Amino acid sequence: MDPDEPIKSRRLYEEVVERLSRRIFDGSFEHGDQLPNERKLAETYGVSRTVIREAMRTLVNNGLVEVRTGQGTFVVDDTAKALKSSIHTLMRFGDERDRLREMVELRELLEPGIAGLAARRASSDDLEKLRQAIGAMDDAMGDETAYIAADNRFHLQLAHATGNRLIPRILDSIVDLLNELRGEIFRVEGGPERGQSHHRRIYAAVEDHDAAAARQAMDDHLAQVKRDTEAATRAHAARSGRSDASGADES
Repeated sequence: MDPDEPIKSRRLYEEVVERLSRRIFDGSFEHGDQLPNERKLAETYGVSRTVIREAMRTLVNNGLVEVRTGQGTFVVDDTAKALKSSIHTLMRFGDERDRLREMVELRELLEPGIAGLAARRASSDDLEKLRQAIGAMDDAMGDETAYIAADNRFHLQLAHATGNRLIPRILDSIVDLLNELRGEIFRVEGGPERGQSHHRRIYAAVEDHDAAAARQAMDDHLAQVKRDTEAATRAHAARSGRSDASGADES
């Protein structure tokens, strides 16, 4: 079905909602994009402006767009935000070590498969964005915040390269939770350098469209992440112990 062909259905506003929702989910309209104005949408779909207004109300209620007074209607796609919020709430409970273990296990289940699928489906544009993320990490070896942001982009771009609409949303819902962990790993001696070595291996396998090699490279990367996480946890515990002892001496 052409998402821009005129609509010939009785429940016209629902058809408009379906067409626009599909364009948001397939990436034709991305987060932050402004939708065409009411008149243009009415012309595109062959319906009245009243139908477009009803469709916009439904899209707002569904968390896919927001209307900004005096500016227009913009894509926000709060479906991913809702998922992220739910997972953040869940992860606040329980022991911190258990939370870290669970996050690493989740990555071990998800990301090798993501890398393998990305290797089969990655476009030239996907490869360029992966190269850019690796370059940004190279430039930020002394900047924890910038390195982590580029690290996140690399893994999310792999998810987008799968061509599966659900995978980036699922990975995006946990990526913020990884920031604290990545910060700890960044401060482990040699952590960023080891990470970059693995990122390059993953990229090379994806560029070669070698799914088995991409899965193995991601497995190896996550094994390194697990080792560095354990080292970071021990270092954090040692620092906490010294801090507690210092406080006891002062009292």
